[in-house]
Amino acid sequence: QVHVVESGGGLVQAGDSLRLSCTASEPTFSNYAVAWFRQAPGKEREFVAVVNPKGNNTTYADSVKGRFTISRLNAKNTAYLQMSSLRPEDSAVYFCASEGYWTQGTPRSADFASWGQGTQVTVSS
Repeated sequence: QVHVVESGGGLVQAGDSLRLSCTASEPTFSNYAVAWFRQAPGKEREFVAVVNPKGNNTTYADSVKGRFTISRLNAKNTAYLQMSSLRPEDSAVYFCASEGYWTQGTPRSADFASWGQGTQVTVSS
């Protein structure tokens, strides 16, 4: 099983940028799609972004399209979520998901077998 750990969360102001990292302990990380999901208090977990194993195909939720960028560096077993123009409604715990198979469309949580513990992102207005 691929174990992933998220980092990079924090408290920022609206309009600021933040970069989250998702680092895996196993090189097999490069064989799988990686996705970011988020969950705000009292809400269901929702999809944010996904990248294929090679890093050349991505999909985003409409709410973050044009503001967030997902990428990966397989040589470092790491995926990133660059977040710009942050809004208070982006506040949530952000989770990295791995061991997933994705080619197109919006992935579901159930498509990924490995999850990190999450990192808190808080955007103040």
